[in-house]
Amino acid sequence: MVVQGTPTTPTAAPAYETATQIIAKELLAQTKEHHGWLGQIRDRIQLHDQLLAFAMANPGLRVQLFRLIDCLPGLSDKTEIARHIRDYLSQDIVELPVPLKALLNFTQPDSVPGHLAATTFSTTVAILAKKYIAGETIDQVFKTLNHLKKQNLTFTLDLLGEAVVTETEAEDYLNRYLLLMEQLAAWFPSQQTSPSTTLRERLPNAQVSVKLTAFYSQFDPLDPIGTQAKVSERVRKLLRKAEELGIAVHFDMEQYVYKDLTLAILKEVLMEPEFRQRSDIGITQQAYLRDSYQDLKEIIRWLTERGTPLTVRLVKGAYWDQEMIKAIQHGWAPPVYRHKVSTDANFERMTRLLLENYSVVYAAIGSHNVRSQAHALAIANAFHVPDRHLELQVLYGMADKLAGALVNRGHRVRVYCPYGNLIPGMAYLIRRLLENTANTSFLRQRLEATPTADLLAKPEFTDIDTQPAEPVALNQFANAPDTDYAQTQARQVAQQALAQVRKQLGQTYWPWVNGQYLQTETLVPSVNPSSPNEIVGHIGLLDAAQADEAVAAAKAAFTTWRHTPASDRVACLRRAGELMAARQAELATWVVLEVGKPLREADAEVSEAIDFCRYYADEMERLDRGRAADLPGETNRYRYFPRGIALVIAPWNFPIAIATGMTVAALVTGNCTLLKPAENSAVVAAKLAEILIEAGFPPGVFQLIFAQGSTVGAHLVKHPDIHLIAFTGSRDVGCRIYADAAQLSPGQNHLKRVIAEMGGKNAIIIDASADLDQAVQGVVQSAFGYSGQKCSACSRVIVLEDIHDTFVQRLIEATRSLNIGAADSPGTKVGPVIDATSQQRIQEFIKRGKQEGEMALSMEPPTTGYFIGPTIFTQVSPDAQIAQQEIFGPVVAVIAAKTFEEALTVANNTDYALTGGLYSRTPEHIEQAQTAFEVGNLYINRGITGAIVARQPFGGFKLSGVGSKAGGADYLLQFMEPRVVTENIQRQGFAPIEGFD
Repeated sequence: MVVQGTPTTPTAAPAYETATQIIAKELLAQTKEHHGWLGQIRDRIQLHDQLLAFAMANPGLRVQLFRLIDCLPGLSDKTEIARHIRDYLSQDIVELPVPLKALLNFTQPDSVPGHLAATTFSTTVAILAKKYIAGETIDQVFKTLNHLKKQNLTFTLDLLGEAVVTETEAEDYLNRYLLLMEQLAAWFPSQQTSPSTTLRERLPNAQVSVKLTAFYSQFDPLDPIGTQAKVSERVRKLLRKAEELGIAVHFDMEQYVYKDLTLAILKEVLMEPEFRQRSDIGITQQAYLRDSYQDLKEIIRWLTERGTPLTVRLVKGAYWDQEMIKAIQHGWAPPVYRHKVSTDANFERMTRLLLENYSVVYAAIGSHNVRSQAHALAIANAFHVPDRHLELQVLYGMADKLAGALVNRGHRVRVYCPYGNLIPGMAYLIRRLLENTANTSFLRQRLEATPTADLLAKPEFTDIDTQPAEPVALNQFANAPDTDYAQTQARQVAQQALAQVRKQLGQTYWPWVNGQYLQTETLVPSVNPSSPNEIVGHIGLLDAAQADEAVAAAKAAFTTWRHTPASDRVACLRRAGELMAARQAELATWVVLEVGKPLREADAEVSEAIDFCRYYADEMERLDRGRAADLPGETNRYRYFPRGIALVIAPWNFPIAIATGMTVAALVTGNCTLLKPAENSAVVAAKLAEILIEAGFPPGVFQLIFAQGSTVGAHLVKHPDIHLIAFTGSRDVGCRIYADAAQLSPGQNHLKRVIAEMGGKNAIIIDASADLDQAVQGVVQSAFGYSGQKCSACSRVIVLEDIHDTFVQRLIEATRSLNIGAADSPGTKVGPVIDATSQQRIQEFIKRGKQEGEMALSMEPPTTGYFIGPTIFTQVSPDAQIAQQEIFGPVVAVIAAKTFEEALTVANNTDYALTGGLYSRTPEHIEQAQTAFEVGNLYINRGITGAIVARQPFGGFKLSGVGSKAGGADYLLQFMEPRVVTENIQRQGFAPIEGFD
């Protein structure tokens, strides 16, 4: 491989700049007559051109306009389109220019003017789409390709609609490409090559571009082996057909999370003897990725070993906004360069690397930036790169004049042509519109008459982009990042943790009472629900007398702990958070094995536990400062003090997160705390106890109580020395605790505070404007993630009739595509339920569901372990038991509604009010849901599980619970008593009055 900066010819890298400037200025001159995009805005007044011009000038209009375009294909009639035009474009952030104000010149969406506005806008967007999409049918596409051929342009075809949520769709995606290639071969017979033609000489004009994630609905970097096996077989089938027909195949690159696995799959398949000699295949590299230059080096090394060149299409990347948002939300370092100029600089660096190694790799330079293309040509000229080893690429409908100028110079130019229906094509269209109207877009800068010197200036990396990538710092609480399993090292750490934890299975765990482990007479096993014969640990259960000893120890310790400075308590809590972070992979593994939660969800739970430690530490510091309301001669201090002894009764379904949150909230506020976990998650609780002990919480202050809830647990609830009970669990148990805690016991001189979270019967509403790709995926994850064993899980889906059948069919197929299996298997999406009792209870609900609705899907579960296959019922009445009672398993009832108002009524018609969701792109519905949907946590256009500390404080009302939201600013207040101290500071009529001027 040639090292950048040491080319094999006398031409040195700095000399490229002079040639680049010369070629770039020639290209600018050759394209100056027409601006190459926006259809000569200054000379034409067509509305679709004006829309983009107005969007560039008005950021608020740009946002709302693109949102409106995004939802347009899903709207059923002109009235709905008119209503959405009004709702989106009448927002305060939108400044409408005069030509667009005519669109809003109606009072009623169902009026003649309203329908005229809808027709005008729909037609305009259709025309706009045709600028960037080569056709909706194959006949339209062939017409486009004929037009390109007359201009001496070649092409690559990309089928729109690659978002795959079911295996049926994945198969269909492959079959559509197989059919497309047959149609291309028939239309383009010149592509057929004789048997004597060597593979190295083949360079078909006809090419298709495909995306690997569309070959498998469960494409997941956490499951590289399973994904690779499924995808590779479909890739082989595609490549065999392509060779038979003489069609070239290029593999696109998508979001960063899929990059490494995409490259790994392609490298392995293309090294197989059957494909190793193929040179009519290409892969893509995205210059906006910070590690793309190193990736390209590795590709060139691999191609050198392979011995047959492939094409590398170099592009800048189309998902920058998405990558930045995802990184910020997860607390990860952004994988992309922060600034466009750094992407441009990296693009040129990668261009040099490609062309200086032209002997082993073919280069395809994809850009609409005149300078980027000129830079490639300058290097190609310096090295005398053969024509076969370089082609230039543009997107259909963009930089048309640049493409023509390049062809006129004798260069091979390929046009990337997406085609297909408008609905799946809308995401592509929005990406193009975003690119065209971005401030940093070369095309926009040229349109706005940026000086040539600035337009063609050599790009240089910005200072921030030359430094190691760091998470973006926001002025708010920094949540602990979940593990990014797209990283090889992260997967290796997880595998090592699994191996290490398995070596520790079967140990005995004793209660921690008054600073020591207390042996008990009763031992019970905690088993792996994926494989019940595997004992995770043996648990020692306290009897009532031993539990009383723990209460007595807590009572004694409280006399000191209550006076311990808040700063000391906070320091213990911060140490606990750091210890958890250091043991994140191990703790997640214990969760996987003991309660059957798949790794990605278990890891997120540990992150939540860390967040509770850090957030409640911050909150305690804030509350400890108290509040003052002073007047001349008088001071008033509002302060908080601990209540006493707290009993924490934690559930098994979030054995580390919820147990940690309730426990550390009690501890940091100065209460001595007894943690009583569920028996079937006791080992995870023991690991939490190890951390709290190591963090420095003293004997008696924190104690771990393993005990049966129905006997010892009930005894502790009624104990007169308990001041506070924090409970998460079932409604029946919670209500019983609430009632028992209200009773005064002999010797008790206080009323007990009860904080209880007791579940939900959570609904997601899907209206006709919803993005069905998002909605199906969100419902599947919310309903079947952790086998539906979350109090926030979706168990009802309320779908408006207009889209009911379409949605249900996709929901069934998406669910059918899920992998069911042991929680520690990386490909598992649906693991076991917690135990045999839960399994039997859920099976009884399913029997009842067969009487109350139509079973649309019942998946066969594994026979070993406590498994229930995902189950979907349709034709369910809103009043049916399966639509009213919490099932706590992977069972979903789908309910049809005629109107959005009816959907809200159905959603609210339960005893619970915990979480709810809405998938809609109708502003009116979104606004209505925010005020009328009776839930503690409402999620719009996303799944309804996975609340994040500080961002989405969690908790409900009605019979979903009592108390303030966990992870919120009010939560710690429940664990303390507020006191006010007022002091008269006058002495003989004198008091300082400074500060009251």
